[in-house]
Amino acid sequence: MLGLAAAPRRAWNSADEPQSSSAPMNTAAAKMWVYAGERFAAVKISGRANFTSSIDFKTLLQELKQKGCNYFILDLSECTLMDSTFLGVLAGFGLQTTSASKEKGAGAIELLNPNERILELLESLGVLHLFKVVQGSADSLDPNQQRALTPCCPSKEEVTRACLEAHQTLMQLNPENVAKFKEVAAFLTEDLKKAKGKTGS
Repeated sequence: MLGLAAAPRRAWNSADEPQSSSAPMNTAAAKMWVYAGERFAAVKISGRANFTSSIDFKTLLQELKQKGCNYFILDLSECTLMDSTFLGVLAGFGLQTTSASKEKGAGAIELLNPNERILELLESLGVLHLFKVVQGSADSLDPNQQRALTPCCPSKEEVTRACLEAHQTLMQLNPENVAKFKEVAAFLTEDLKKAKGKTGS
């Protein structure tokens, strides 16, 4: 297992921020495959896990939890990068699973083969401890038993809300993240108000 010390600290920079919710909704998202067993689920993420991917990812994890899954393997062998919105969703789910594990036992999220860049980001945000990091073969995850996840087509308001909630989660989990994301959160809050105003919701 890879411990916290294995990922050297790296300063956060603007390249790690999510794109504005006013960006085109066809921004390339990661591809995902899922296999669900009786008590565990394996999710393979390929490509760049960004704010668009985060909505599908969050919905999938919620559905798997409702079906009784409490141990999750995230195969990141082909995941090149995660933006801060996706990281926020992942961290929030990590906290939920860790808390449930302390109460009921057996729950955990295993990150399989994350690259150094992803590990650096998780540590920089102060959330790496929420996960079990494993480097090894993914042969046990039979591709023939996995189904491809069909991506949804979220509205601008849904994307903005997802981005805001993810950054709020990161700031709640680690006070040091407030300075990193308070301006992003303020922008997204204002953007969400404008989007609600247009739809009348």
